Amino acid sequence: MDNVISPPTARQMRYGAAPKPTPRPDRSFYSSNRAFGRFGIRSFTPQLMPVPHRHGHIEMNWVTDGAMEYDFDGKRTTVPQRRLVAFWAGLSHQTLRLDDDCKARGRQINIYLPVDAFLLMPQLGRLPETMMGGGVVCLAPDAVSVDMLDRWHQDYRSGNALRTDVVKVEIGAMFRRAALTGWDMLLPAWIESGGERHRTSSPVRYVVAMVRHIVENLSDPLTAKDIADVVGLHPNYALNLFTKVMQIPVQKFVVRMRLIRARTLLFEGNLSITNVAFQSGFSSLSQFYEHFRKAYGTTPREIRNEVAPG
Repeated sequence: MDNVISPPTARQMRYGAAPKPTPRPDRSFYSSNRAFGRFGIRSFTPQLMPVPHRHGHIEMNWVTDGAMEYDFDGKRTTVPQRRLVAFWAGLSHQTLRLDDDCKARGRQINIYLPVDAFLLMPQLGRLPETMMGGGVVCLAPDAVSVDMLDRWHQDYRSGNALRTDVVKVEIGAMFRRAALTGWDMLLPAWIESGGERHRTSSPVRYVVAMVRHIVENLSDPLTAKDIADVVGLHPNYALNLFTKVMQIPVQKFVVRMRLIRARTLLFEGNLSITNVAFQSGFSSLSQFYEHFRKAYGTTPREIRNEVAPG
């Protein structure tokens, strides 16, 4: 009889008795709101999920042997062995069936990348639009190896924040390569396709459009009315939909995205802190410092000095 497990908790995502990650401001940033889970990697025996669930990640699944059947918001597909499959976990999903090879000797590796961090990765082409539109993508067979996945898992479990940052950079590079070389579609994006409707398609379709508008216009002023106008709905209705689907109010989402962009620009080290603030969409340097210190527990200058001291 197949084993059945509950959706993974944050503790389970650390898998086993791994050392606790080095304390860092990002942990507070991601633990302060349930809409965005922390970055995590698990390695485990494939098991079924008793109920569907959803969470604030781009989830990546990889299995050594056999295949798994998934339900994605009412649409079923099969996750093949030794292929990295990625999807937006903000849509309902559930593992329904494991084939005999998967049950007998399979090992599964899951990667949980916070969706806000994914949306600001550069040069991903249509990948964000595809996945946020409900598409389930399967990367090329050579996109990642089991050795690399195991190394990422070890880096994550090391508790070393810098090693985990390198893993995130390498995941971003993997997605950039996929954007250039292509990927296979297990399920096409359906939210904005105008085709068959599913139970969550209507509200999510509007939210996807609002998210895209925010990401593409972060450096410009973004009012709640401007964002609602993108989908042609009454502002109160549109913003309530956004909060329901993304589990965070739209203005807080805008600030989070601006902070992530600012942190990335600070690490690149090419712009002055003033220019980082304005290119990230903050209207003043004092506003930038206030939001940054509240989110990360440190100042922009201090976090830049961690990367390039002196």
